[in-house]
Amino acid sequence: MRISVAADEFVGVAEELIEELHRRGLETVAHGALSEVERDDWAWASEAAARDVADGRAEQGIVCCWTGTGASIAANKVAGIRAALCGDAATAAGARKWNDANVLALSLRTTSKAVLTEILDAWFEATPSHESDDRANIAHLSKIERTR
Repeated sequence: MRISVAADEFVGVAEELIEELHRRGLETVAHGALSEVERDDWAWASEAAARDVADGRAEQGIVCCWTGTGASIAANKVAGIRAALCGDAATAAGARKWNDANVLALSLRTTSKAVLTEILDAWFEATPSHESDDRANIAHLSKIERTR
């Protein structure tokens, strides 16, 4: 699986995130401070990762900034992206299951290495719900995007 990853700073769990993804055998596409050639500001880096997912160059995305909030906002501006800011494994599992989230947003400040591993376990183990009400919510999000 190819994961597009962005961070605006190379601090906190940024290095551990890349190492953990590679340890899991995942291919990464690096953006922002994780790339030597791109602008590292959170809005630009997160947009680049989200566009990789929206355009099919990556199956999933992970975006990071100091709080995770700006990264999630920027990613969610890209049509087709459902970015979820997750600070724990239960939220990550729920975001994948009920929201069919395709981009994980993380805080570089508050995410420890141990919590990162738990979040990634939950994120990659969870699958989107096939329940009709859950699918209806996801379809409604697409409708909202088209009316911007």
